Amino acid sequence: MSFTHVMDVSATGLSAQRIRIGAISSNLANAQTTRTADGGPYQRKDVVFEQVMKGEYAGGVRVQRVIDDEKPPTLKYEPDHPDANEEGYVAYPNVNPIEEMVNMLEASKSYEANATVFETAKQLALRALEIGRA
Repeated sequence: MSFTHVMDVSATGLSAQRIRIGAISSNLANAQTTRTADGGPYQRKDVVFEQVMKGEYAGGVRVQRVIDDEKPPTLKYEPDHPDANEEGYVAYPNVNPIEEMVNMLEASKSYEANATVFETAKQLALRALEIGRA
């Protein structure tokens, strides 16, 4: 394994976590969205990762797909809301802000870990070049 491979693998982690943070941000931004272009409340997004087994980025991770959470929406009785049904209930997205913040922290820490690995590999390569000059 070369140091450039370490950089490639950590770059896949950075990319995957960036996409995850984007999905979490979307979930938080739309936590109160009761009407989307598709109709109905916003559906929480979740990112599914898979390990890269072959090729240049073997050992890394990539986003397999972004899925909609299938949990039912939360119903709240608000008869004056414009999106209330005939019974007066409004369907809110199934987004739990606390759970999303925990996921955001986890993704952020993972992103930082990958950035640290990348920086360490870079410093290792620079030190190896300095040894070669001496």
